[in-house]
Amino acid sequence: MENVEKEHEELVVVEEIPGEKITQTPEETIKWTPRTQLGRQVHEGKITTIEEVFDLHVPILEPQIVDKLLVNAESDLLLIGQAKGKFGGGQRRVFRQTQKKTAEGNKPNFAACAVVGNRNGYVGIGYGKSKETVPARDKAIRRAKLNIIRIRRGCGSWQCGCKQPHSIPYAVEGKCGAIRIRLIPGPKGKGLIIQEELKKVLKLAGIQDVWSKTYGNTHRRLNLVKACMSALQKLVETKANAKYAEQLGICEGKI
Repeated sequence: MENVEKEHEELVVVEEIPGEKITQTPEETIKWTPRTQLGRQVHEGKITTIEEVFDLHVPILEPQIVDKLLVNAESDLLLIGQAKGKFGGGQRRVFRQTQKKTAEGNKPNFAACAVVGNRNGYVGIGYGKSKETVPARDKAIRRAKLNIIRIRRGCGSWQCGCKQPHSIPYAVEGKCGAIRIRLIPGPKGKGLIIQEELKKVLKLAGIQDVWSKTYGNTHRRLNLVKACMSALQKLVETKANAKYAEQLGICEGKI
């Protein structure tokens, strides 16, 4: 009974303090029964690194694959909700609450947005909805692991030229809805000049210095995060000339 109470207390702490590192217990790993070919290869030890998964160009359909290959992965919840306040001045919250009016009364729904990354070239976001807060959080973290991507880093700032992967190699632009965001390489030591919620995404991706410029209604936090992820995805999709790779210090994934 004491062990059950301790596990219950740990779950409550994770809910109250978003951003804690999510680790998987050995019991959960043992209970995992892979349902995909990729999952079976990871479970049997034939695939031991996340780089091999991305080289196969196979979608990740089981979150346990990321749990096993990215042991040092961390997760955080983004502030996409807002508490009630006069003239829209309510405090930002982790969960976005909506209500549906029915004959029985109001039926609330909660939504959460999570980001998962290892601070070294891999990051993903997920969005989850449920009738309660904890299932919405768990669903968002689980989907973030399924949507994890490998990004490209480097030093594309003309003010720096250190050839170290502390920033991005070139400017990219992402869009979602009416929001556009442009990420520009920054010199070493400048920091992340970007919106607070996007700082969480870039930190977990392993980017330390960057400039940014946004267009549109940036109060839509969820669309802003999706636009940022679209820009990070273009870092890999854009073809880079081989003769500039060493000059820009380009690297993909882990250093």
